[in-house]
Amino acid sequence: MQCTGLKRSCVTFLLGLFFLVAHAQDYPNRAVRLISPIPPGGAPDLIARAVGHRLSLGWGRPVVIENKIGSNGQLAAEFVAHATPDGYTLLVGMDSLFVINPYLYARGSVDVNKELIPIATLGANQFVLALNASVPAKSLPEFVDYVKTTQPAPAYASGGNGSQHHLTMEMFKARAGLDLLHVPYKGGTPATTATIGGETVAMFSGTSNAALIKAGKLRAIAVSGSKRSKAMPDVPTISEFYPGFDNTIWIGLFAPQGTPDAVVLRLRQEVARILNSSELVEAFHNAGGIEPLVTTPEEMKRLIKRDQVKYSKIIRDLNLKLD
Repeated sequence: MQCTGLKRSCVTFLLGLFFLVAHAQDYPNRAVRLISPIPPGGAPDLIARAVGHRLSLGWGRPVVIENKIGSNGQLAAEFVAHATPDGYTLLVGMDSLFVINPYLYARGSVDVNKELIPIATLGANQFVLALNASVPAKSLPEFVDYVKTTQPAPAYASGGNGSQHHLTMEMFKARAGLDLLHVPYKGGTPATTATIGGETVAMFSGTSNAALIKAGKLRAIAVSGSKRSKAMPDVPTISEFYPGFDNTIWIGLFAPQGTPDAVVLRLRQEVARILNSSELVEAFHNAGGIEPLVTTPEEMKRLIKRDQVKYSKIIRDLNLKLD
């Protein structure tokens, strides 16, 4: 580097570089908190615990999982967005916080582009189109025929208005030309209970319901991703019947804006190492068929933008707005 005539600028730059490197080498020197926006047992929480455990092993420092529940995840996102930007308070957040909530809620939500730094994608999971066991349809084409010939229109369950269970079914309804009555419940668990009990005939659920499907309490007829789920390899994708259909959920790691670049880089390197380990692949698989999702920072930004465009259109078409 030529410093002639620019000694002060060069010294400032080199000192800044020195402190960045020193910060990264020193990080972390105390416990790191991973904030989960949902109760224990859901995909973000399972991912936070699997990743957090391996971060702790690699760093030799505690990684504490904290569940901050409320406002469809916004409480957790706001907590992290307003935390000290030092890398010690991080969000393990689902995509809906950034690609659905801003278009669904009248009250402003966290702007991922301005208030948080996308660190890395962590995992992805498919939805399963699951039926009440008494429904006569044994395949997706049979289910389509069943819905089209049943009057009045049968009902389906979701985890709530604007939930991804809801929006995925609306996407499928539009694609297959179906008339189904939406019954929103307060979360995926009561929606599952309603479908098992016959209050509704179908729902999109997470692959975490694999045990209920295996026990015969629900019947899986399709998954929503572009490829078959490793947890349910015998269940076809919707795209095998309706080419191009693809809707999955993903979970990522986020830090407050202002977090030092060196810490962001360190986190990305650690996450990449963990996601490429066979131990994590197995842990994710055992947690309900979750699959590691490895992307570059630019790919993650494009993923967020793509899903913002997709979900904002669906929400606008359905004229959905929540307080």
